Amino acid sequence: MRHPDFDAPSASSPSRLGVLADRVALTSGWRRLTLAWLAGACGALAMPPFGILPALVVALVPAIWLLDGAATGAGRLRRLATIRTAALIGWAWGFGYLVAGLWWLGAAFLVDADEFAVLMPLGVLGLPAVLGLFFGLGFALARLIWSPGWGRILALAVGLSAAEWLRGHLFTGFPWNTLGMALGQNLWLMQAASVLGLYGLTLLAVLIGASPAVLATGATARARWTPPLLALAAVALLAGAGAWRLPAAPMPAVPGVRLRLVQPDIPQDARFNPSNREGILERYLGLSDSATAPDSRGLADITHLIWPESAFPFLIQREPKALARITAALPPGKILVTGAARADEPLPGERLHFYNGILTIGAEGILGVPYDKHHLVPFGEYLPEPVDRILRTLGLRQFVAVPGGFTAAEGGRRPLAVPGLPPVAASICYEVIFPGEVVPDGSRPGLILNLTNDGWFGDTPGPRQHFAQARLRAVEEGLPLVRAANTGISAIVDPYGRVVGFLPVGAEGVLDGKLPHNLGERTFYARFGDLFFAALLLGSALLAIGVRGRNARP
Repeated sequence: MRHPDFDAPSASSPSRLGVLADRVALTSGWRRLTLAWLAGACGALAMPPFGILPALVVALVPAIWLLDGAATGAGRLRRLATIRTAALIGWAWGFGYLVAGLWWLGAAFLVDADEFAVLMPLGVLGLPAVLGLFFGLGFALARLIWSPGWGRILALAVGLSAAEWLRGHLFTGFPWNTLGMALGQNLWLMQAASVLGLYGLTLLAVLIGASPAVLATGATARARWTPPLLALAAVALLAGAGAWRLPAAPMPAVPGVRLRLVQPDIPQDARFNPSNREGILERYLGLSDSATAPDSRGLADITHLIWPESAFPFLIQREPKALARITAALPPGKILVTGAARADEPLPGERLHFYNGILTIGAEGILGVPYDKHHLVPFGEYLPEPVDRILRTLGLRQFVAVPGGFTAAEGGRRPLAVPGLPPVAASICYEVIFPGEVVPDGSRPGLILNLTNDGWFGDTPGPRQHFAQARLRAVEEGLPLVRAANTGISAIVDPYGRVVGFLPVGAEGVLDGKLPHNLGERTFYARFGDLFFAALLLGSALLAIGVRGRNARP
């Protein structure tokens, strides 16, 4: 029996695919949720580092068919029951997608295994289970404006795109592996982010990935083939436009700037051990002055030295001997930009406030105003006070052992002033994954600087996903990206997303390179942010509602 939400099949309809669609739609109970979980898990293969775009089809086509079968109940309660079923399907789909895409979070719980291993299920299963609620909301919204035929493809794109935007903004936001990254990792396809941004790519990715669902359910050959062919045309158009946008020549370099990025590859369990302080400092200084070419003169070859996030297992501002060793190693005119935890002197009666910051150091000492991290990692760098009290009662703490946790920087973002560099849009760790938030308001900076430590996650997809998202920010903003990571990936990326220099995960070494120019003028996305996405989302929603209304007429 064909499900009532399907178009009536024609004689030429592909019978085997139609039967498969019927079976998927008519599943129920735990089988339905298991199938949704498996479909979502397949979607993770479309994300970095795999980048298998057809996996998005394998994930989204069953989602369409499962939502076709969400209509349950009878009478006035039928609609409510249908929305509830759609939300459960969406939650299971999102749960599978996030578990398969974020399983590597479990590696962080093994760094201090005696304290945190017992909590691993909270990261590997608990976080995806909570974030899966956003997908449940998206599927429910899609079902509200559902209609047979191609209209339901549009409905799912609206629901999932809205849900992904909410996931990236609510409750501090966590836009990791947003569905648009399926298009945002290929050099040609990612150029569209300069106009659409990540969330605009998400809307397109869902439309493209879900379109083959109508091959099983279209009433006519035209109804079946038009959406998939339009999807293929859209991919070809995006790729062609991206290839046209890319210049043949390398991006010109900023005159007089020569960078050296240091990747020490220090194991996470040794990185914050105070007994390793001397060895860690020696490692940084030794790598910084290393010869990268037969005729190299060490630090004399470069103008700016870049060290990753939280380079020291101590507060450098309170260690004059260590600071003196660093300044003595810097030739006159050479500048070190380094991640460093720091603390402000408290007022009487106040506790000491710690900041995850970036310092600029020259031969004369610490220069200028530091940059402090705005977007802290929940449970990693800070805990809400009630949660902190409960965990400490149980003998547990946050990952980074800082009394009271880190304090977020106050006020809006401002450029980091580094002598010899254009204004710097600084970011620490996962701050760089937030579209539209990496560049300060006001005058245009000359580069995005991202200092990070992905050593928590070992040689897993996590560091590679992090780098892919940072790289997309360069395309969105039309700015070069300079990224220094403790264990990788360290890289220099031009404003088109082309990788100029690269150190892989798990490599110890330095990366020397020039700083590419920015694009000069702001990209469309840099000017208008997500306004274009909002217009596309609203237009798509109105079109889906119109199609639903037309199909409802006798």
